Amino acid sequence: METTDRFRAAVEQRDLSALDDLFTEDVRFYSPVKFTPFEGRPMVLGLFGVLLRTFEDFRYLGRLDGTAETSADGDEAPSEILPFRAAVGGREVHGIDLLQYDETGRIKEFTVMVRPQSALQALSEAVLAGLVADGLVPRPA
Repeated sequence: METTDRFRAAVEQRDLSALDDLFTEDVRFYSPVKFTPFEGRPMVLGLFGVLLRTFEDFRYLGRLDGTAETSADGDEAPSEILPFRAAVGGREVHGIDLLQYDETGRIKEFTVMVRPQSALQALSEAVLAGLVADGLVPRPA
């Protein structure tokens, strides 16, 4: 799918502006560190701004495609999985990005899975700090 190629290139080149038209207006981003999804293009793009600054040595390892049921409506949608490796705060991260598309080929749901737990904790702390610094979420009490 062309969107996947464009998404992958934008992330690997750390080009946030190239991501803008790849997401639906009501995109949902399911994070491994937050129970409810991040919702809407402005919030998801803000989150990607933080992620692009947070991950070190980020690289995709391959691509798997098929279909999967979406969380929002339960319908099957074209989907692709991009396994990746990176580092956060000196911790090696293994993960996958699950991209699910609408009928126009834009990303309508994005799910991230990360391991191991120590890397997930480092990622959670770094992303929260970035979101607070960018004014996207309030400082925790």
